[in-house]
Amino acid sequence: MTTQLYSLSISARAILDMHSLNNEGGEGNQIQTRMVNIVDQNGQLQNVNAISGDMFKHIQAEHLFHIAREHPDLPLCAGCREFNANRINADGDFITNTKGLSDAETLDAMLQTCAMDDIEGILITEGGRSVPRKSVIEFGWVVGVPDHVETDSYFHVKYATERSGEQRAADREAVGTGANLGQAIFHRPASSGIYAAVCHLELARIGFNDITQQYAISEEQRALRAQALLQSVLYTFLQPNGAMRSAQAPHLVDFSGVLTLSSGPVPAPTVSPLKDDYREQIARVRDALTRIAGDTVSMATFDSLGEFTDLIGELLQNTVPYELRYA
Repeated sequence: MTTQLYSLSISARAILDMHSLNNEGGEGNQIQTRMVNIVDQNGQLQNVNAISGDMFKHIQAEHLFHIAREHPDLPLCAGCREFNANRINADGDFITNTKGLSDAETLDAMLQTCAMDDIEGILITEGGRSVPRKSVIEFGWVVGVPDHVETDSYFHVKYATERSGEQRAADREAVGTGANLGQAIFHRPASSGIYAAVCHLELARIGFNDITQQYAISEEQRALRAQALLQSVLYTFLQPNGAMRSAQAPHLVDFSGVLTLSSGPVPAPTVSPLKDDYREQIARVRDALTRIAGDTVSMATFDSLGEFTDLIGELLQNTVPYELRYA
């Protein structure tokens, strides 16, 4: 039996070891990792390592790009076909063909032209216009759980195969001319710990024109885009890309949490995994929503990446996006 999904939320804890996925930049020979201030579940201010939601949104968008590029029935605009950050603003034909159209008509044309801009959101600014499309997927910061995450700095030096005095003298002379042949000493951070992640998908809004309050694409196309979106979210947690992966690919030790699903116009609830009893709190919200809105909200727990993959696989086989209905 196929179920319509209005929205989906993920609340999870991930154990990531020895990663450096998100950094502030460098100061001298020291790379600065990204730190944020949060209030913990006890009301205390804490400073912890974190990975920005922008980073995870970019990871997910890249996975969606690869999926759509391989699927002949998922359209991409000229900008997205090249993974251009400007996306549909870099599509000259689209900008020319929509010149003079109303915002609603432009939004219809965008939804029909590009699955990525539909799902990821876009602000169409080219041609002197300002037409927004809100993303159907939202990521929060992936935040280290206080007292369960640590960042250390490690000493590194560039390896030189030739260590003779003559070679070192030649290197110093070459460095004086601007060449980078000397031994570069630097410090690189690595963080390990338990991280809290939240993600929300508004599946009912896929292909939906927020101005006309109507769908601009077919039911079949909406279902294809929903499948691609769910796959991209799964791949985002399977392979969390980011900075310094060439030598510091993260060890994803564990991934556990709660998946909540809404089959009607009720938000799929989420509670931050920064709170130890987030699973119990989500279950309590689900029970309360059941008394308010009937059996529209369900939840499933997972205790490993394998179980999470199984859950997403079941959704891919048994669900379609909810259809919003307006008189």
